Amino acid sequence: MERRGAAGSSGVEPRAATSPAGRPRNVLDLPPELLVEIFCFLPGVSLPGLAAACRKFHHILKYGVSENQRQLETVGIACRDLYIKRVNPRVKLGRFIKLLPDCVKVEYRDVYTRLLHPYRNILGLWQPDIGPYGGLLNVVVDGLFIIGWMYLPPHDPRVNDAMRCKPLFRIHLWEKNKAEVECMYGHKGSHKGDIQIVKTDEFSTKCNQTDFHRMSGGRQEEFRTWLAEEWGRTLEDIFHEHMQELILMKFIYTSQYDNCLTYRRIYLPPSSPEDLIPPGLFKGTYGSHGLEIVMLSFHGTHIKVTKITGDPNVPAGQLTLHIDMTRRVQLPDIEHLQNFDKLSRIVLEIHQQVQCDQQNREHWHVNTQQNVDRSQPVCNGVEEQKDQQPNATEVNTKSNEEGATAGEPFVLPMGVMARNEVYPRICRACFYGTGLIAGHGFTSPERTPGLFILFNEQCFGFIWLDLKSFSLYSRIEDLLKNAQAPFREAFELMLKNMQSWTS
Repeated sequence: MERRGAAGSSGVEPRAATSPAGRPRNVLDLPPELLVEIFCFLPGVSLPGLAAACRKFHHILKYGVSENQRQLETVGIACRDLYIKRVNPRVKLGRFIKLLPDCVKVEYRDVYTRLLHPYRNILGLWQPDIGPYGGLLNVVVDGLFIIGWMYLPPHDPRVNDAMRCKPLFRIHLWEKNKAEVECMYGHKGSHKGDIQIVKTDEFSTKCNQTDFHRMSGGRQEEFRTWLAEEWGRTLEDIFHEHMQELILMKFIYTSQYDNCLTYRRIYLPPSSPEDLIPPGLFKGTYGSHGLEIVMLSFHGTHIKVTKITGDPNVPAGQLTLHIDMTRRVQLPDIEHLQNFDKLSRIVLEIHQQVQCDQQNREHWHVNTQQNVDRSQPVCNGVEEQKDQQPNATEVNTKSNEEGATAGEPFVLPMGVMARNEVYPRICRACFYGTGLIAGHGFTSPERTPGLFILFNEQCFGFIWLDLKSFSLYSRIEDLLKNAQAPFREAFELMLKNMQSWTS
C-alpha cells in the first residue's frame, strides 16, 4: 500500500488510466520526456506547487531527463530549461563559458529565488542617461545569465544593416548560489560590478574595477578602438572637420561614465489595426551625427517619431518628426519631382495653411473664453473645417487602400543631400510634417516643414526643406521581449517624460 503524502486528499499517487486502445487518458501516463516539454511552457512561479502535486512531478522537476543533460553541453541551455533541469557542472552558453564547482548544485528553485525573482524588474528596454546621446539597452534572461545588451546602430551610412549588440553587464549564480553582477565594459574581460534597483522603472549600474576599462596605450588607443567600433573607420578616413569634432566630443563625453549609469524604462509603441504601418523602432541617418535610433508611434491622425539616441543639437527623447496624416501630399510627375523648388512650393503651401488653421483655432479658443458670440465662424470657417476633418480610421483606411496599389515613382529632387542614396524608388504615400532642428546644446529649437515619404512597412524617409537634406529610416527587426506598455496611457506618459529627461 502506498504511504499517504501531502499531494492529494488520500496521499496516494494517482494511477494512470488508459483507454481500451492503450492510449493515455491521464497526464501521468505520458512519458517523462513529454512531461518535461510540457513543463517548459509553465511560468517559474507555478513549478514549486506542481512539484508538490505527486512524486512523479517532483522527480521530473528536480532531476529532469538525463538524455537532455548531454544536450546542454553541446547546444547551450535555453531560458525555459532553467526551471526544470539541474545544471551540469560545465555549461557552455553562447559567447560565455561558465564553470561551476562540481559540488555546486543549481536547481530551478535557486535560479528563481536568487536570480530571476530579485532582478525581474530590470528585464525589458531601457534608455541610459548619457546626456544628449541616450541609447537603447535590452535586458534579457539568457540561460543562467541575465545580460544587459546595448543596441548600437550599424556603421554610418549603412542604415539597412543589422543592429550591433554589445554586453554591458551580466548577472549569474556563483558559489553558494549567490547572484553576482559583472561589468562587461572594456576589453579585459568581465570584472566586478554592482546593480542598484532604485524603483520599478529605474535602476543604476556601477563598475567596481574601472581599471579594467583602461588600455596600455592610454586614451589614444582607447579612442582609436572606440572609433573603429562606433564608426568602423579611422579618424583619417573622416575628412569633414566638423564631423571629426562631433566624434571626438562624443568620445570624451560618453567615456567619462565608465559604465556607471542610470537607466529609465521605455516601452515599445502599442499598435492597432488602423495603423498605416506597424509602429516600432527604426534606425535613421542624421547627417554628420551618423545613424540614430528613433521610435515611430501613432496618435490618432498623427505620427510621432521620437529619438531614442540623440546628438548635441537635438538630444535623445525629443520629438524629431511630427507627421499629419490628414495632410497628404500629391507628388508631381517624376520629371517635375526632380525640381526641388517645385516640391518645396507644394509643401510650403500646406505649411502656410496649417499655420492659418492653427491661428483660427487659437482665436476661437480666446473668443470662447471671453464668452463672445460665436454664431459666425472666426476666420475661413473654422467650425466648418472641424466638421470636415476626417477621423483616424478614415485617414488610415484611405491610406491603406491607396497604399495597397503598386505605389508611385519617387526620386530625390536635385540638390537634396543624402547620406545614403540606396533608397526605394517607389513610395506608398507622402504626408506633410515637421522636423525639429536646433543649434548646438539644443539652443533655439524650431519645427520646420518637410515631406514624410512612406516607402513600405520597413522603410520611410523625410526631406528637411530648410536643411535641403534627406533622412532615410529602416526598421529594427530584432525581437525585443518584455517591452510592451501595460496600457496606452503608460506609453504616452513615457513619451512625455522622455522629453524632460534631456531638455
